[in-house]
Amino acid sequence: MKILRVSLFFFIFLAPFAFVTVQAFTGTYGINYGRIANNLPSPDEVVTLLKAAKIRNVRIYDADQSVLKEFSGTGLEIVVGLPNGNLRDVSADGDHAMNWVQDNVLAYLPDTCIRGIAIGNEVLGGSDQFSGFLLGAVKNVYDAVNKLKLSDVVQITTAHSQAVFANSFPPSSCVFQDNVVQYMKPLLEFFSQIGSPFCLNAYPFLAYMYDPEHIDINYALFLPTEGANDPKTKLHYDNLLDAQIDAAYAALEDAGFKKMEVIVTETGWASHGDENESAATVDNARTYNYNLRKRLAKMKGTPLRPKNVVRAYVFALFNENLKPGPTSERNFGLFKPDGSISYDIGFPGLKSSSADSLLLSLKDNRGCSWCGCYSIILTMATAFLLVFSR
Repeated sequence: MKILRVSLFFFIFLAPFAFVTVQAFTGTYGINYGRIANNLPSPDEVVTLLKAAKIRNVRIYDADQSVLKEFSGTGLEIVVGLPNGNLRDVSADGDHAMNWVQDNVLAYLPDTCIRGIAIGNEVLGGSDQFSGFLLGAVKNVYDAVNKLKLSDVVQITTAHSQAVFANSFPPSSCVFQDNVVQYMKPLLEFFSQIGSPFCLNAYPFLAYMYDPEHIDINYALFLPTEGANDPKTKLHYDNLLDAQIDAAYAALEDAGFKKMEVIVTETGWASHGDENESAATVDNARTYNYNLRKRLAKMKGTPLRPKNVVRAYVFALFNENLKPGPTSERNFGLFKPDGSISYDIGFPGLKSSSADSLLLSLKDNRGCSWCGCYSIILTMATAFLLVFSR
């Protein structure tokens, strides 16, 4: 009778969750929470801001304890990052990888909804300082995740800049750079085996800045335009981001990975820049990010992959005053450091009334995320087994 009761409980309460593969991205819209600044809101204020904006998917570039603790119990889904500087050690030593995963991922699950680990960022296509360590680090981190029975919960990826491509226009002509192929091919083979997507940092802003004479700014901003045609595929493109994504799909197909999905892990537009960055204006930034939201809300694919819904993380949540480089690098934020909006694309700022905060809290408690449900289910299961094992 005890066995029957336990089996009945499993099929009624646990079976629906037993074979669920948790995705690293819910919906189509996410955001990058960079923190290269000394004037940003505290992580708990960031949680309030994200909830008010109804942004669930978040990427950070490390595994900061204060952030992961504050995200606990919020339902926000986060991808943590293994910084480029850690790749050598993690690649060389599986135990090092295991310790990193235990300390920075396992220690926070399931209360903090960690959905993925990004191994490095834009490692390939530039200097080869870390290129030789990327695959080893990816494999060792995945092995650690797998041994900890987290491979159906935490997705392993790495993000690439467009510097990995030899040519991106027309999209169908895109292939990987010769000096990248030796690293990219085995990486893609492994990602294909474990079901990871190809992560692309795609910036129409940078493409336009590089070649304003040949790229219509309306085409880059999702505004009405003649667009562009691909002479090989005969496909028409009405915006530059779709063309950049399809260029990645073409390169993947050329390399033998036609079925691999492309996810945009960074895209955005600077609201302020240097004298030679005339396209970096508040108006252009507002236009790009507003139209990007509308584009993603349509939940449609690209001309080359119409069935693959475009999903993207916007760069970035805040302006970051300590980022090196041109002025534009410090002005990609949808929000200013005080939590107010940089420009209006429909998101509320950080300042909200106590009544608004209470309403958000009630809504969060009403919407049970997988992480929260998982904790509740385990508690229920334990209690049930204790009762019926007597």
